[in-house]
Amino acid sequence: MSKLDRLNSGEYILWTGLGLASFIGFWYLSVSLGLVPKQFLPAPHEVVLRFIHLMTEPFSGYTLLAHIASSFQRFLYGFILAVAIGVPLGLLMALSKFANQLITPFFESIRFVAPIAWVPFAALWFGTGIGGPVLVIFMGAFPPVLINTYRGAMHVDKKYLEAAKMLGAGRFRLMTEVLFPAAIPSIVAGLRISAGLGWQSLVGAELIVASSGVGYMMVKGQASIQTDIVMSGMIAIGIIGLFIDILLRQAEKLAVNYKEA
Repeated sequence: MSKLDRLNSGEYILWTGLGLASFIGFWYLSVSLGLVPKQFLPAPHEVVLRFIHLMTEPFSGYTLLAHIASSFQRFLYGFILAVAIGVPLGLLMALSKFANQLITPFFESIRFVAPIAWVPFAALWFGTGIGGPVLVIFMGAFPPVLINTYRGAMHVDKKYLEAAKMLGAGRFRLMTEVLFPAAIPSIVAGLRISAGLGWQSLVGAELIVASSGVGYMMVKGQASIQTDIVMSGMIAIGIIGLFIDILLRQAEKLAVNYKEA
């Protein structure tokens, strides 16, 4: 076990605080020494003030909260769609060799395509409507969901499947009552990865195929050379991403406890 692993919560908070203070101190030092023009690197307090200002004053037609709500709505649509398709497909692939052989070639051909590579395609199909970002988010979030569901279901002891079949369980009941409960910890772990990739993919999509959202706001800030607005968007992205990860981390703990119970 490393020294970092042995840190208690108080020491962890202390070292985290020192790291953050060092970063902010270096930032202030860079600004005060003029290492970077102020136009491109405003002071930390200026970014914070702009962040607060954007909460109530519209920029590019919306306040920061409205941009965040727009981004989060797109994320939920793409993420839920990825889960709704990825989980059943993963369970089906684990249960049926035919389905596995049928789906795997197509899946393997698309999962190595970076989500951002779908942006031009999404722009051609959907323009700046909601469909474009949802497609990009889906392509980022879908592979981890399917892979983790499949792997979790494949580790289910075959004797449980055989016992369920002897009791007359059909394919649907095998998926929903045997494979799915056993694969829940793996599925939830995949959701954390999926959510992170989906959220990152969203921001990339909004840089091109959106007319609102945090990514769109950052593009408009960059076009007008307002670095504090761009950095405010980055802060918002980080906060929302952390919030999503915390929720899914708690869900992962509950899933592990559920399996052990």
